[in-house]
Amino acid sequence: MTVLLVRHGRAGNRKSWKGPDIERPLSKRGRHQAEGLVDMLAGYPIEHIYSSPYVRCVQTVEPLAEKLKLDVEQYLELTEGAPGKEVVGRLRLAAGTTEVWCTHGDIVPIVLDAVVEDGVKLKKREKRYPKGSFWELEQDKNGRVVKATYVPPPEPN
Repeated sequence: MTVLLVRHGRAGNRKSWKGPDIERPLSKRGRHQAEGLVDMLAGYPIEHIYSSPYVRCVQTVEPLAEKLKLDVEQYLELTEGAPGKEVVGRLRLAAGTTEVWCTHGDIVPIVLDAVVEDGVKLKKREKRYPKGSFWELEQDKNGRVVKATYVPPPEPN
């Protein structure tokens, strides 16, 4: 009963990207982070992999999905700029499963604020979320987070 909250890996520069932001892909470093996440996450009993529909998020979890033979399901609740109520509601519904969520830097703090509201203490320095990192959010049977553990991004090879 865990949500593995992943911030997408490094992507190309937003300002220099010519196309729609939803299509901006991972950079070379981001692809290495995605591969590194496979080793870090594949040992969990993952039942579902959810992602923002942004290319960089989907690409971050595709190697894991391939390894586990799971589909990457896209959810608008994980999209950059999505309303916080929706993603927090989704957190409550995740009780009883182990899921990977790949999202953006504005959604991670919304989820972490909900974790704090559940009574989990996070030190100020723990409340971080660099690209390619993840949070292991352990839940009780009602979807309340009872423990949150930060895991830094994989080291480059």
